[in-house]
Amino acid sequence: MNAQDSIWRATGWRWCKFSLVGAIGILVQLGVLALLTAAGVHYLLATALAVEAAVLHNFAWHQNFTWSDRGGGIVGRLARFHLTNGAISILGNLVLMRLLVGSLGMPPLPANLLSIAVCSLANFLAADRIVFLARLEEAASGVSVSVERGTAREIPRA
Repeated sequence: MNAQDSIWRATGWRWCKFSLVGAIGILVQLGVLALLTAAGVHYLLATALAVEAAVLHNFAWHQNFTWSDRGGGIVGRLARFHLTNGAISILGNLVLMRLLVGSLGMPPLPANLLSIAVCSLANFLAADRIVFLARLEEAASGVSVSVERGTAREIPRA
């Protein structure tokens, strides 16, 4: 297996972990949305609050599971996660919900599932390339990262 294959394999494995966390996050988001809309909260405000609940849930799991092999400070990551994944999720969901529910008359829960699916790939790329950085952190620590069999390991630089 060459280095390119190893990188693709590691990225594929990370995508699976990201998707698992996201699937649980969908349950969190839909549960909060269902509770809030049943309580009479307007669907757009309920969507924003439900997305925020899912964003915080997903961050905790991505920090400790999906990207646990990449070091870094939690405060900076949480800020970057909110600025990228949070913004993509909230803005994407609100725009799509306004279109799907407000303009097309779709029920809120199926519309929300569709909105989540549309935002998913953008969120993965933002998390992998911006939030849970490997290269900047390894430059600061003086180590390089080797991807091998779906996991990353640090190799001290000479």
